[in-house]
Amino acid sequence: MTPTTHPAARYSRGEEIANSITHGLGTVLSIGGLALLIAFASRYGNAWHIVSCSIFGTALILLYAASTLYHVVQRPAAKSVLRILDHAAILVLIAGTYTPFTLVSLRGPWGWTLFGVIWGLAVMGIIIEITRLRRFRAGLIALYVIMGWAVIAAIKPMLDSVSSGGLQLLLAGGLAYTGGVVFYLWKRLPYNHAIWHLFVLTGSIFHFLAILLYVIPVFGPAG
Repeated sequence: MTPTTHPAARYSRGEEIANSITHGLGTVLSIGGLALLIAFASRYGNAWHIVSCSIFGTALILLYAASTLYHVVQRPAAKSVLRILDHAAILVLIAGTYTPFTLVSLRGPWGWTLFGVIWGLAVMGIIIEITRLRRFRAGLIALYVIMGWAVIAAIKPMLDSVSSGGLQLLLAGGLAYTGGVVFYLWKRLPYNHAIWHLFVLTGSIFHFLAILLYVIPVFGPAG
């Protein structure tokens, strides 16, 4: 890949510092979050809990680490490659967030179908991201949103399998991610990307709590 094929966005020095700090914090929180999820999944859950929570936690670390590196590194060639990894990590995190709900809460036909569809879309998006098809930028953003809200297709089994508290946290996280897209696209707004990062952090925290409290769950019998 060349920088001309995947041009990196340009931010001021102050913006890049803010971008790096916001998702650097996310990286640290994600590492601690993964350890916490595995600890509680091992104590209260079973192999399904441990594996699915490990996938989610690893996806969190991948996203925040890739994003932080992208904003820290300034060499054009390296930055261009890291931008691809950064965007691909978004797809991995979306699929990773679904994983505990599909493999633990739903499982069965609905769970496995949704699991396969979401990870299939993630792979498709990653392929688009690393090829010339990436010029269809609006299509990629639409794919992020479609993947994020695909859970609506399984809303009835989700209502039957996840408590209202978990669904509320899941919805809150989805709204945070979706609301942040407005700032991601608002290129003329100073520090728009750092604001987007804060929305992503908020969404991740909501989804982390949904999984910790209602999928494992720490205050009740494992599913």
